[in-house]
Amino acid sequence: MRCLSLAPLACALSLAYPAAGFAQAEPTPPAAEPPRLPTITVSATRTERAADEVPATVSTHTAADVAERQPADLKRLLEDEPDLAVRAPAARFSTGSGSGRAGQEGLNIRGLEGNQVLVLVDGVRLPSAFSFGPFGTGRLDTVDPDTLATAEVLRGPSSSQFGSDGLAGALSLRLLRPADLLGGEPGSTGARSIAGFVKLGGDSVDRSAVATAAVAWGGDTLQALLLASHRQGHETDNQGDHAARNETRTAPNPLDTRATSMLGSLAWRLDAHHALEATVEGRRLRQDATMWSAVAAEPALPGPGNPFANQTLGFEAKDESERLRVSVGHRWRDERAAGLTGWQTTVYAQRAETTQFHAEDRAFSADRTRDNRYSERIVGLSTQGTAALRGALPQRLSFGLDASRSELSAERDGTVPPFGETYPSNPFPDTHFTQAGAFVQSEIDTERFTVIPALRFDSFRLAPRSTAGFSGTAVSLSDQAATPRLGAIWRVSPAFAPYAQWSLGFRAPQPDQVNNGFSNPASGYVSIGNPDLKPEHARSVELGARGELAAGVAWQLALYDNRYRDFISQQMVGGSFTPTDPAVFQYVNLSDAHIRGGELRLDAALGSGWSARAALAKAEGSSEVDGVREPLETIQPLRWLLALRHDAGRWNVMAQWQHHDGKAAEDVPSDSRASAFLPPAADVVDLFATWRIDRTWSLRGAVRNLFDETWWRWSDVRGLSASAADGSTNPALPAYTAPGRSVQVALRADF
Repeated sequence: MRCLSLAPLACALSLAYPAAGFAQAEPTPPAAEPPRLPTITVSATRTERAADEVPATVSTHTAADVAERQPADLKRLLEDEPDLAVRAPAARFSTGSGSGRAGQEGLNIRGLEGNQVLVLVDGVRLPSAFSFGPFGTGRLDTVDPDTLATAEVLRGPSSSQFGSDGLAGALSLRLLRPADLLGGEPGSTGARSIAGFVKLGGDSVDRSAVATAAVAWGGDTLQALLLASHRQGHETDNQGDHAARNETRTAPNPLDTRATSMLGSLAWRLDAHHALEATVEGRRLRQDATMWSAVAAEPALPGPGNPFANQTLGFEAKDESERLRVSVGHRWRDERAAGLTGWQTTVYAQRAETTQFHAEDRAFSADRTRDNRYSERIVGLSTQGTAALRGALPQRLSFGLDASRSELSAERDGTVPPFGETYPSNPFPDTHFTQAGAFVQSEIDTERFTVIPALRFDSFRLAPRSTAGFSGTAVSLSDQAATPRLGAIWRVSPAFAPYAQWSLGFRAPQPDQVNNGFSNPASGYVSIGNPDLKPEHARSVELGARGELAAGVAWQLALYDNRYRDFISQQMVGGSFTPTDPAVFQYVNLSDAHIRGGELRLDAALGSGWSARAALAKAEGSSEVDGVREPLETIQPLRWLLALRHDAGRWNVMAQWQHHDGKAAEDVPSDSRASAFLPPAADVVDLFATWRIDRTWSLRGAVRNLFDETWWRWSDVRGLSASAADGSTNPALPAYTAPGRSVQVALRADF
C-alpha cells in the first residue's frame, strides 16, 4: 500500500512540545452557570446561527467536550445522543464473512445510516462506505477526535445545504485551527502568541495508550498550528469469556491496532478584510488480527452434503487505511459593507485508500490469500457569498457553488480464487464521479419570526473507464435534482418558540450500484449494471418547540415524519442458478420507506454548581416492497438518558444513566422474525470526573458501565441469529456483547 508515514512526525511533536494546550478551551466554570443548548451551528444553514435560532434539530460537541470525555473514536463521542448510533459489529470476519471488518461503518440518524448520511470534514466529504461480500470499508475510523474543534449533527435531509447523500442528515466535523488554541484570529484583541497542549491517556477497554501534542503560534498577520496524535491498543473487550482458539470462541479475537494522525494549519491575515487559510491533515490506521473465531473446531473435508464445511486451521489479517487531505481557502469579510458582506472560497484534494489482506491456512484444500483494495481520490471547490439586504424586509442572503470530481476504484486479488472466478478482478470499473450544485438561501429575522427558505440544484455524472478486471458491461449515468427547504420559527416568548421545517433530499447512486459487474456462470450467478437507476429521494417534515424557563430549564421537543422513495436494493431479476441460465442480480429502485418519531431534550440548572440533563428518542419505521410493508430494522429501540453533574471550581463529576429498550419481534422483518436475535433491555451507568490541578495540569477519569452490565447494542448485532444450526441457542451471542466495566484516565498539560 502506498502510505504516508505519520509516526515520525507524531514522535517529533511529542518531544518538541512537552507542554502544550488550549488557551481558552477549558476555563473554570462558575459554580452555578445556567446550562444552555449548543450555542452556534453552521451545518443547519451554512452560516453561523445560534442553535435555538434554526428550525431543525442540531447538536454540537466542542473541543472542550472532547477534552473532558476523552473519546477514543466518534462512536464514543456520540454515544450520549439517544437518536444516534454508530454501527461497529464485533470483529469475527472470515473469508466468507465480513462481520466487523469495516470497523465503524457509519452513523445512524433517525433510522437511516451508511452512505445515506453525509459526513464532512471541513466541508470535504469523507470516503463512502463500500462492501462486496466479505470485503468492507467503513467511514468514521478516518477521523481522530483529538483533532476536532466541533462536531455537529444535523437531523433531516441536508441536500439543500450540501447536495447528495444527506437523506437522513449530516455529520459536519470542523478541525482545529490556530485561532481555536490562541483565542482569536490574527490581529484580534486577546489572541495569544503561543498556546498548546499535550495529553497522555490510557483505556482498559482495549488496553490502549494515546499521546497527543499540539502547538499554535502567531502574531498580527500570521498564525500556525501543528498537531500529532498516536494511539496504540488491542481488541475491544466484551463480556464473552470462552477463549478457545476456534469457532467456539466468545472472547474477542486478538487484535493489535496503531493509529497516527497529523494536522497542520496556517492562517494569514492579508488586511482587515482578507485572509488566507491552508490545511494539511491525515490519518493512518493499521490493524493486525488473528481470527480464532474463523478456525474450525473439527476441520472437515467439504462434500456433497456439506459443501461449506469449515477446514480453516489459521487465519491472519492485516488491514490498513489512510486518508490525506490538503485544502487552501480565501475569505473576505466586511460586515459594515452595503450589500455583499462576505465571500469565501476553498479548493481541496483528498486521497483515501483501504487495503485488507488475510492469509488462511486450510486442512484439506490449498491455503489461500485475499488482497483487496478500495480507494477514492477527490478534487473540489466550494465558494459561498453572503449579502445583507436592509430594505423593508431585512434579511441575510447566502449563495454559492460546490463542485467536485472523484475517482473511485476497487480491486479483489489473492490466491486460490473461488470456483469459477479469476483474480485480479474489479467489482466495478474505475469511475469518475462528477458532482456540481448551486444554492441560494435567505434568512429573514424579525423580533418575533424567523423564516429561512432555501433552494439548491444539483447534477451528477458517473463515467466508468475501461478496466481490465471488470467482467460486466459498464454504463454511464447522469441526472439532476432540485431540493427546496422552508423553515420558520415563532418566538412567542422566551419559554416557548415553536418551529417547523419542510425539506427534500436526494442521494445519487454509487458507482458500485450502477455498475456492479460480477460474473461466475460456472456457479450459476452474475450481476449486471443498471443505466436507469434513479437517485433516492426524501421528504421530511419536522415540527418542534424549544424554550428556556425562568427556573433555568432549557428544553426542546421535536416530532418528525420522513418519507423516502426509490430506495436502491440489489435484487434477483432473472435466471435459475444454473450454468446455462445463471441467476442475474441487479441494483434497482425498489422500496419506499416511512420513518416517524420524536425526541425530547432538557437541560436544567439546579443551583450550587449542580445541573442535570435528560434526553429521550423514539422512532418507528417501515419499508414497502411490491406493496408489502415490513418493519425497517435499522430503527433503533427507544433510548433515554439522564445525567447529573456537579461543578465545584477546580473539579467536576458527572453520573450518566442510559436506558436501551429491548428490540421487539414485531419491529423486525417477518422473514427473519423467528430467527433474529433480539437483545433485551439494558441500563448502563457511566461516571466521569475532572480535576484541574492548576492552570497547567488537569487529570480526567471515567468508569464506563459501572455495574458491569451484560448487554448488546442493536446497531451492532442487527442481523445476528439467535439460534445455532441445530436449533439450540447461538453459543456465539456473548461474543457480540458491548464492553463490560472499563476505566479510562488522561493527564493533560495546557499552556
